[in-house]
Amino acid sequence: MSRRKTTMASSSLTKPQMRGLLAKRLRFHIVGAFVVSLGVAAFYKFAVAEPRKKAYADFYRNYDSIKDFEEMRKAGIFQSAK
Repeated sequence: MSRRKTTMASSSLTKPQMRGLLAKRLRFHIVGAFVVSLGVAAFYKFAVAEPRKKAYADFYRNYDSIKDFEEMRKAGIFQSAK
């Protein structure tokens, strides 16, 4: 009778998945990593790269290099240009 109880209990338990477990987990994690990397790349582009490009464009829009050179020359920064 104890043998019968054991077989009933074991037949109600599901067997663990052994085949393809690594492939299934890798597929899930690769897709997740791809989605996360796309999100980080988009965040970087719009939060860092675009504002940086705009700041450089704004700076060089009205930058006068000759005027800047003359100010540095008058301040005595250059040794060769007096």
